[in-house]
Amino acid sequence: MFKTYLQGDDVKIHSSDGAVTLTGIVSENFHKSLAQETVADIPGVVSVDNRLEIKGAPPTANSDAWLRDKVKVALLFHRSVSASATEVYVKDGIVTLQGNATSLTQKELTTEYARDVEGVKDVNNEMIVTKTPEKERTVGEKIDDASITAQVKMTLLYHRSTSVLNTTVTTKKGVVTLGGKASNAAEVSLATKFANDVNGVKSVENRMTIE
Repeated sequence: MFKTYLQGDDVKIHSSDGAVTLTGIVSENFHKSLAQETVADIPGVVSVDNRLEIKGAPPTANSDAWLRDKVKVALLFHRSVSASATEVYVKDGIVTLQGNATSLTQKELTTEYARDVEGVKDVNNEMIVTKTPEKERTVGEKIDDASITAQVKMTLLYHRSTSVLNTTVTTKKGVVTLGGKASNAAEVSLATKFANDVNGVKSVENRMTIE
Protein backbone atom coordinates (compact mmCIF):
# COMPACT_ATOMS: atom_id res chain seq x y z
CA MET A 1 0.00 0.00 0.00
CA PHE A 2 2.79 2.40 0.91
CA LYS A 3 4.67 1.54 -2.29
CA THR A 4 1.62 2.03 -4.48
CA TYR A 5 -0.79 4.68 -3.19
CA LEU A 6 1.26 6.47 -0.52
CA GLN A 7 4.67 6.46 -2.20
CA GLY A 8 4.62 10.22 -2.82
CA ASP A 9 3.69 11.07 0.77
CA ASP A 10 5.99 11.94 3.64
CA VAL A 11 4.88 9.43 6.27
CA LYS A 12 7.05 8.82 9.32
CA ILE A 13 6.32 5.84 11.54
CA HIS A 14 7.35 5.46 15.17
CA SER A 15 6.53 2.35 17.17
CA SER A 16 6.88 1.55 20.87
CA ASP A 17 5.48 -1.65 22.40
CA GLY A 18 2.92 -1.96 19.58
CA ALA A 19 1.75 1.65 19.87
CA VAL A 20 2.32 3.28 16.47
CA THR A 21 2.44 7.03 15.83
CA LEU A 22 2.10 8.39 12.29
CA THR A 23 3.48 11.85 11.52
CA GLY A 24 4.23 13.76 8.33
CA ILE A 25 2.28 15.17 5.39
CA VAL A 26 0.05 13.38 2.87
CA SER A 27 -1.26 14.74 -0.42
CA GLU A 28 -4.89 13.59 -0.17
CA ASN A 29 -7.46 13.52 2.60
CA PHE A 30 -8.16 9.81 2.16
CA HIS A 31 -4.44 8.99 2.31
CA LYS A 32 -4.55 9.78 6.03
CA SER A 33 -7.22 7.13 6.62
CA LEU A 34 -5.55 4.71 4.22
CA ALA A 35 -2.25 4.88 6.08
CA GLN A 36 -3.97 4.29 9.42
CA GLU A 37 -6.07 1.35 8.18
CA THR A 38 -3.02 -0.31 6.64
CA VAL A 39 -0.83 0.01 9.73
CA ALA A 40 -3.65 -0.99 12.11
CA ASP A 41 -3.97 -4.43 10.51
CA ILE A 42 -0.28 -5.32 10.79
CA PRO A 43 0.29 -8.09 13.37
CA GLY A 44 1.58 -6.73 16.66
CA VAL A 45 0.08 -3.27 16.31
CA VAL A 46 -1.94 -2.41 19.41
CA SER A 47 -2.95 1.18 18.64
CA VAL A 48 -2.42 3.90 16.01
CA ASP A 49 -2.07 7.60 16.84
CA ASN A 50 -2.67 9.32 13.49
CA ARG A 51 -1.05 12.77 13.47
CA LEU A 52 -0.69 13.00 9.70
CA GLU A 53 -1.41 16.40 8.18
CA ILE A 54 -2.93 17.04 4.76
CA LYS A 55 -1.04 19.13 2.23
CA GLY A 56 -3.02 22.22 1.28
CA ALA A 57 -6.63 22.94 2.17
CA PRO A 58 -8.98 19.95 1.76
CA PRO A 59 -12.19 20.51 -0.25
CA THR A 60 -15.17 21.88 1.63
CA ALA A 61 -17.51 19.15 2.84
CA ASN A 62 -20.40 18.42 0.45
CA SER A 63 -18.86 20.58 -2.29
CA ASP A 64 -18.45 19.35 -5.89
CA ALA A 65 -14.68 19.01 -5.39
CA TRP A 66 -15.28 16.97 -2.22
CA LEU A 67 -17.73 14.72 -4.07
CA ARG A 68 -15.33 14.29 -6.99
CA ASP A 69 -12.65 13.02 -4.60
CA LYS A 70 -15.11 10.56 -3.04
CA VAL A 71 -16.00 9.15 -6.47
CA LYS A 72 -12.32 8.79 -7.38
CA VAL A 73 -11.64 6.86 -4.18
CA ALA A 74 -14.70 4.65 -4.71
CA LEU A 75 -13.27 3.62 -8.10
CA LEU A 76 -9.65 3.39 -6.95
CA PHE A 77 -9.38 -0.08 -5.46
CA HIS A 78 -11.73 -1.97 -7.80
CA ARG A 79 -9.99 -4.19 -10.36
CA SER A 80 -13.02 -4.36 -12.70
CA VAL A 81 -12.81 -0.63 -13.43
CA SER A 82 -9.87 1.64 -14.18
CA ALA A 83 -9.60 4.70 -11.96
CA SER A 84 -6.50 5.90 -13.84
CA ALA A 85 -8.35 5.84 -17.19
CA THR A 86 -11.45 7.56 -15.79
CA GLU A 87 -11.81 11.33 -15.61
CA VAL A 88 -14.33 12.54 -13.04
CA TYR A 89 -16.13 15.90 -13.17
CA VAL A 90 -18.87 17.07 -10.81
CA LYS A 91 -21.32 19.95 -11.21
CA ASP A 92 -24.13 20.50 -8.70
CA GLY A 93 -23.89 16.91 -7.51
CA ILE A 94 -24.13 15.45 -11.03
CA VAL A 95 -21.11 13.34 -11.99
CA THR A 96 -19.74 13.21 -15.54
CA LEU A 97 -17.35 10.39 -16.38
CA GLN A 98 -14.96 10.63 -19.31
CA GLY A 99 -11.96 8.64 -20.50
CA ASN A 100 -11.62 5.10 -21.80
CA ALA A 101 -13.20 1.78 -20.87
CA THR A 102 -12.01 -1.56 -22.20
CA SER A 103 -15.56 -2.91 -22.54
CA LEU A 104 -19.20 -1.91 -22.24
CA THR A 105 -19.37 -3.95 -19.03
CA GLN A 106 -16.53 -1.93 -17.52
CA LYS A 107 -18.24 1.31 -18.56
CA GLU A 108 -21.53 0.25 -16.98
CA LEU A 109 -19.81 -0.90 -13.80
CA THR A 110 -17.99 2.44 -13.51
CA THR A 111 -21.39 4.15 -13.69
CA GLU A 112 -22.80 1.81 -11.04
CA TYR A 113 -19.91 2.39 -8.63
CA ALA A 114 -19.99 6.17 -9.10
CA ARG A 115 -23.76 6.31 -8.58
CA ASP A 116 -23.39 4.42 -5.28
CA VAL A 117 -21.34 7.22 -3.69
CA GLU A 118 -23.16 9.22 -1.02
CA GLY A 119 -24.16 12.66 -2.34
CA VAL A 120 -24.19 11.78 -6.05
CA LYS A 121 -27.47 12.88 -7.67
CA ASP A 122 -26.92 11.40 -11.12
CA VAL A 123 -24.17 10.08 -13.41
CA ASN A 124 -23.51 10.91 -17.06
CA ASN A 125 -21.05 8.42 -18.51
CA GLU A 126 -19.31 9.74 -21.63
CA MET A 127 -16.49 7.17 -21.53
CA ILE A 128 -15.38 5.71 -24.87
CA VAL A 129 -15.11 1.93 -25.18
CA THR A 130 -11.76 0.97 -26.71
CA LYS A 131 -10.07 -2.36 -27.32
CA THR A 132 -6.81 -1.22 -25.77
CA PRO A 133 -5.89 -3.68 -23.01
CA GLU A 134 -5.02 -2.30 -19.61
CA LYS A 135 -1.51 -2.63 -18.30
CA GLU A 136 -1.40 -5.82 -16.28
CA ARG A 137 0.32 -6.23 -12.95
CA THR A 138 3.83 -7.59 -12.96
CA VAL A 139 3.82 -11.38 -12.90
CA GLY A 140 4.37 -12.63 -9.37
CA GLU A 141 3.48 -9.32 -7.74
CA LYS A 142 1.65 -9.92 -4.50
CA ILE A 143 -0.43 -7.62 -2.32
CA ASP A 144 0.04 -8.13 1.41
CA ASP A 145 -2.91 -8.95 3.65
CA ALA A 146 -2.73 -5.69 5.59
CA SER A 147 -3.03 -3.71 2.35
CA ILE A 148 -5.95 -5.84 1.14
CA THR A 149 -7.80 -5.31 4.42
CA ALA A 150 -7.27 -1.55 4.19
CA GLN A 151 -8.53 -1.46 0.59
CA VAL A 152 -11.65 -3.48 1.45
CA LYS A 153 -12.43 -1.27 4.46
CA MET A 154 -12.05 1.91 2.41
CA THR A 155 -14.12 0.47 -0.45
CA LEU A 156 -17.02 -0.45 1.83
CA LEU A 157 -16.81 2.94 3.52
CA TYR A 158 -16.99 4.97 0.29
CA HIS A 159 -19.94 3.08 -1.20
CA ARG A 160 -23.33 4.44 -0.13
CA SER A 161 -24.86 0.94 0.04
CA THR A 162 -22.29 -0.36 2.53
CA SER A 163 -20.99 2.77 4.30
CA VAL A 164 -23.43 2.41 7.21
CA LEU A 165 -22.64 -1.26 7.81
CA ASN A 166 -20.67 -2.12 10.92
CA THR A 167 -18.37 -4.51 9.08
CA THR A 168 -15.23 -6.20 10.34
CA VAL A 169 -12.59 -7.19 7.79
CA THR A 170 -9.78 -9.69 8.16
CA THR A 171 -7.50 -11.12 5.47
CA LYS A 172 -5.33 -14.22 5.40
CA LYS A 173 -3.35 -15.10 2.29
CA GLY A 174 -5.71 -13.03 0.14
CA VAL A 175 -8.88 -14.59 1.54
CA VAL A 176 -11.11 -11.91 3.05
CA THR A 177 -13.53 -12.65 5.88
CA LEU A 178 -16.34 -10.17 6.52
CA GLY A 179 -18.12 -10.01 9.87
CA GLY A 180 -20.61 -7.70 11.52
CA LYS A 181 -24.28 -7.00 11.00
CA ALA A 182 -26.50 -6.04 8.07
CA SER A 183 -30.16 -5.10 7.78
CA ASN A 184 -30.98 -7.50 4.97
CA ALA A 185 -29.60 -10.07 2.53
CA ALA A 186 -29.11 -7.42 -0.17
CA GLU A 187 -26.58 -5.55 1.99
CA VAL A 188 -24.70 -8.77 2.68
CA SER A 189 -24.61 -9.55 -1.04
CA LEU A 190 -23.33 -6.06 -1.94
CA ALA A 191 -20.59 -6.20 0.70
CA THR A 192 -19.43 -9.49 -0.82
CA LYS A 193 -19.58 -8.08 -4.35
CA PHE A 194 -17.56 -4.95 -3.52
CA ALA A 195 -14.96 -6.89 -1.50
CA ASN A 196 -14.54 -9.48 -4.26
CA ASP A 197 -13.68 -6.73 -6.74
CA VAL A 198 -10.81 -5.30 -4.67
CA ASN A 199 -7.25 -5.72 -5.93
CA GLY A 200 -5.50 -8.77 -4.46
CA VAL A 201 -8.62 -10.48 -3.08
CA LYS A 202 -8.69 -14.20 -3.92
CA SER A 203 -12.07 -14.97 -2.35
CA VAL A 204 -14.53 -13.63 0.23
CA GLU A 205 -16.13 -15.44 3.15
CA ASN A 206 -19.09 -13.41 4.36
CA ARG A 207 -20.05 -14.24 7.92
CA MET A 208 -22.21 -11.14 8.48
CA THR A 209 -25.46 -11.68 10.34
CA ILE A 210 -28.80 -10.10 9.44
CA GLU A 211 -30.46 -8.13 12.23
